[in-house]
Amino acid sequence: MHFGLTEEQTLIVETTRAFVENELYPHEREVERTGRLEMDLIRELQQKAMAAGLYAANMPEEVGGAGLDTPTWLLYEKELGRANYALHWTCVARPSNILLAGTPEQKERYLYPCIRGETWDCLAMTEPGAGSDLRGMKASAVQDGTDWVLNGTKHFISHADIAGFAIVFMASGEEETPRGKRKKITAFFVDKGTPGFSVRDGYRNVSHRGYTNAVLEFDDCRLPREQVLGEVHRGFEVANSWLGATRLQVAATCLGRAERALKHAIDYAASREQFGQQIGKFQGVSFKLADMATELKAANLLTFEAGWKYDAGTVTDEDMAMAKLKATEMLAFVADEAIQIHGGMGLMDDLPLERIWRDARVERIWEGTSEIQRHIISRALLRAVGG
Repeated sequence: MHFGLTEEQTLIVETTRAFVENELYPHEREVERTGRLEMDLIRELQQKAMAAGLYAANMPEEVGGAGLDTPTWLLYEKELGRANYALHWTCVARPSNILLAGTPEQKERYLYPCIRGETWDCLAMTEPGAGSDLRGMKASAVQDGTDWVLNGTKHFISHADIAGFAIVFMASGEEETPRGKRKKITAFFVDKGTPGFSVRDGYRNVSHRGYTNAVLEFDDCRLPREQVLGEVHRGFEVANSWLGATRLQVAATCLGRAERALKHAIDYAASREQFGQQIGKFQGVSFKLADMATELKAANLLTFEAGWKYDAGTVTDEDMAMAKLKATEMLAFVADEAIQIHGGMGLMDDLPLERIWRDARVERIWEGTSEIQRHIISRALLRAVGG
């Protein structure tokens, strides 16, 4: 593994960081205050992101993306992660990789409009009674002739309010396994406006203000078989094949926010004076900075090693779990320590620290809780010795 950045990577980092600082930072406080993004602002920033070559940059070149290798993509995500989540996800959208699993017709209908910025996608897996245990989902899809009929509820569905369609995972049958019956899962494309499909407002969230969630309701929602994504009853295979890298994306965005918080803490420790000297000269503060920097570097190394192994075809589930676990828990630590160094000022919204601190909390929950990541890691360790 080579640790230095190429000339191209350096340019991407510099371009993305400049865009984030010049175009996204100025709108953060308003989004935090109102909890929403106006469509006029979304479209304005979207056009600027496209002009800068940053929109849908996660996609392969053959479909109109930047064709970045995984480490370079993670560098790009890391820089975007410095800003308010709603701003960077909505205005510099990265369509879900799972759209690449569609048929040519499905790509024309769903993937390319997302890449062109005409619409957004959303993923619907989680239910009120099925979070980490997705096999426990109750929302169902039943075949009726050549059609499928969907019923049930999904919640915590990010940005479904602006998405033009949802990629929905439904229980579509059962199979016998050595551990008993297990539900089969099928993935479907469901267009906004399809009869029997409705979207309503979700919950107010302490993290990522402006990045909305919604509740999706399916009431005898009828779909033709052409709306199936992948193979019938093979929805988990589709998800595992195309969504694994999202844990690396979460890790990378956490790195960006942690770097921003650490920079504020270092600058404050070097300029704030108490008892006749800079507070950074007191070990109670300087040792915090040392620990923060060390934890951040460790998370960086785990994340980018996993990205390098992803492209080499050697990445494992536990590699990605380790990166996600370390980066998300590191961010919580760094954000908390940065506030402690600032004292009361750290909790004021004049600085981004209280937002970073709040936003850090959800990272240990979505895309697989910290407990799920530890389960993946420990299971791999035990299996290696026959456990």
